[in-house]
Amino acid sequence: MSTKDWLEKDYYKILGVSKDAKPEEIKKAFRKLARENHPDANPGNASAEKRFKEISEANSVLSDATKRKEYDEQRSLFGGAGGFRFPGGGGAAGRPGNFGGAGGVNMEDLFRNASGGDANISDLFGNLFGGTTTRRTGGVRNPRRGTDIEGEVTIDFNQAVEGTTVQMQTVSDAPCAACRGTGARSGTMPKVCPTCQGSGMKSAQSAGGFSIAEPCPDCRGRGLVVEDPCPECGGSGRGRSTNTMQVRVPAGVNDGQRIRIKGKGGAGENGGAAGDLYVLVNVRAHPVFGRKGDNLTLDAPVTFAEAALGAQIEVPTLGGPRVRLRIPAGTPNGRTFRVRGKGIRKSNGQHGDLLVSVAVQVPTQLSSEASDALKAYADAAGAGDPRASLFAG
Repeated sequence: MSTKDWLEKDYYKILGVSKDAKPEEIKKAFRKLARENHPDANPGNASAEKRFKEISEANSVLSDATKRKEYDEQRSLFGGAGGFRFPGGGGAAGRPGNFGGAGGVNMEDLFRNASGGDANISDLFGNLFGGTTTRRTGGVRNPRRGTDIEGEVTIDFNQAVEGTTVQMQTVSDAPCAACRGTGARSGTMPKVCPTCQGSGMKSAQSAGGFSIAEPCPDCRGRGLVVEDPCPECGGSGRGRSTNTMQVRVPAGVNDGQRIRIKGKGGAGENGGAAGDLYVLVNVRAHPVFGRKGDNLTLDAPVTFAEAALGAQIEVPTLGGPRVRLRIPAGTPNGRTFRVRGKGIRKSNGQHGDLLVSVAVQVPTQLSSEASDALKAYADAAGAGDPRASLFAG
């Protein structure tokens, strides 16, 4: 549907409801009028058929919250009721200061004459309404993708392993609320850039003699210039938007990993897609567990006697019950044992392992009885020099 249609047609009047009508009121009015004007109920009545199409068109816009909001904003911005309000204007349709009503000036003819004979009204308004505009010069104001924004969250070790949802606040670029993205002061309008004729691009001659298209320096690629800038955004048409959102952190995320959330960045221009949100995840260290890929790591202290003679020990798991681990006799310090399936959940649904490393504890203080017992052990073991191999070469 063209911009001209939206400016000239009063859908609220067609359905016979007020501008602040609730959705149920719109639905009720549409059903009543549709029954009265349906072609089946009025066979051969061209007037009723035309009226039925108008009612259906009005309902398709006003019953959709997004379309209705855009329709209201456009009509409010450009004067409403089919009128286009110039600075200082305010008359009724067909009177000075307002174009487009009954007996008034035809807007298409007005802009066609002003721009050399072949301009279209959508060329002027397309950029404001999110469309892609092509002018007679061949230039195109392409949609602009919104900027990417970054955020940062800090979560616990357990949350990183199991996954979690965190709330975060982001600040991004968005259309200025005061001027609705036009960049012009309220009551005024931007004008077509005379340098690029609204295309947003300007040809420049390169050193090799080639013609290169680059953004117009006067309008910075917008195709429009603002003579009376909006005091809130300084004429840029952009403002700052603060949003609070729930961000899902997937299970198994690593410390320092960046998560991309598509379409949650800055808003696009000229109908362009929104940018992305990148979340930097910081993971707090766990007092007991560590991580190695999809495996959890754990240092389990054992006594010298347990390592030498062998033992059955219990070790914890992350968020689960304890597991029993058998330590064979003669286990050296640092040896690692694997407990299957007690690690981090993988993307395929399986789990990594728990890697338990033995840490033999050497007592710092001994009683006289313990000291005598160790001396007796050393004499009984009669072991040779354990460092002899260091000097063998």
